[in-house]
Formats: sequence, C-alpha cells, structure tokens
Amino acid sequence: MEFEFRGDLWFWRGPAPWHFVSAPTDTCDALSAISPMVSYGWGMIPATVRIGSSEWPTALWPKDGGYIVPVKAWVREAEHLDVGDEVQVRLVIAT
Repeated sequence: MEFEFRGDLWFWRGPAPWHFVSAPTDTCDALSAISPMVSYGWGMIPATVRIGSSEWPTALWPKDGGYIVPVKAWVREAEHLDVGDEVQVRLVIAT
C-alpha cells in the first residue's frame, strides 16, 4: 500500500528530540484501518519512506489519533531540510 502527501517538518523537544512530518487526516484514517494487520506493537507501523531522493526504512508513530513520520538527521542534511519546510512524503507499507 502506498501513500503520498505534503507536510511541514517539525521538531519535538521531548526527552529524545526528533524531527517529524504529520500525515494528513485521510492518510491517517487509511493507516488506522490497516494498523491491526501491520503493526508490530504500540501502534507503530513499519514503512519505507521517501523524501526527495532519500529513502529509508522506519516506523510511523501514532500520535494524537494520527500518525507521524520520523525524519532522520542524514535525510534532513541530504535534502537540505529545516523546521517548517514543506516536504513531499511517499510511504510504502507492506501488507
């Protein structure tokens, strides 16, 4: 299953700071529907993510009834991304 959407890069300052892009509501609805079939625990959904020419395996995190996509430091550097930048995200979920 594949999804594509645009979203803004944001920073979470929690105990383990990280950068994310939030999936839009329609994508989150579809992800929630397949979550029981693909989640490996805590609602995490394994995915392959592509932003620009960078692609990596990760897991989508459930948050506030939706899902967020973690964006690694090497991706931000390779794609020249800063907080607030709008990015095109492609997700591939193996079902």
